[in-house]
Amino acid sequence: MRVEVDQVSIDVHGSTLVDCVSFVAPAGATVGLLGPNGSGKSTLLRAVYRAHRPASGSVRIGGEDVWCLRAREAAHRTAVVLQEEQREFEFSARETVELGRIPHRRPGRRTQGSDEEAVGRAIELCGIGEYADRPLGSLSGGERQRVAVARAIAQETPVLVMDEPTNHLDVLAQIELLELVSGLATTTIVALHDLGLAAAYCDHLVVLDRGRVAASGRPETVMTAALIAEVYGVTAEIGVNPLTQRLAVHLGAAIPRTITNPVVQPAGRKEPRHS
Repeated sequence: MRVEVDQVSIDVHGSTLVDCVSFVAPAGATVGLLGPNGSGKSTLLRAVYRAHRPASGSVRIGGEDVWCLRAREAAHRTAVVLQEEQREFEFSARETVELGRIPHRRPGRRTQGSDEEAVGRAIELCGIGEYADRPLGSLSGGERQRVAVARAIAQETPVLVMDEPTNHLDVLAQIELLELVSGLATTTIVALHDLGLAAAYCDHLVVLDRGRVAASGRPETVMTAALIAEVYGVTAEIGVNPLTQRLAVHLGAAIPRTITNPVVQPAGRKEPRHS
């Protein structure tokens, strides 16, 4: 299902954190949302999954404004995996994954075969079967993140929103997760910090810088040394990974920042020391 972000601006406590952002996530595509800390990635995603209403602009999923949908209708269209989620640690991993089926059940209706199939499939896809019956509180951060992804997959929505899902995961788990996500039939919008993973596994990239779109398009056109220098302040070299034949990003040194309007002390004068 197609997702359209059209001229979205978001204000928080009087400050504009997202400023006239527009992009389209084609149906079935994996779109990587990039940018330094504070660039507005998480704030923008909140507008997509109906946690923060935009000051202006719209987010449309399947042609309908998400803020015009009822909560249950929205939950049938979009599943979410957040950075840090408040979880009931007395639940088992399996019970947590089962929460993804709530939008599909009417109040008071018992679990049906279709629910069990969706949960079982999500558990298998995310490789959490060996600890599916353990309490969530006994799992590592990475294992809990896998459970959160499995719950979202069990929700069986056409759109998946993920806010830095590779946090707490080791290198192998990061690769496995993004291979899984990029292979899903869903339209996925995923915020990432790792430029190399984004370039290798996303179909489309949107780079934010101070709340605005700095670049948007295919990874091979967006991911340039000039863009990385401008947005992230580091040197970079873009190439092809000989092992995977995918786009590769090699980061270099930090680019010295220019200090503007430095305070110059008069000759012979020193700042007083404070004890």
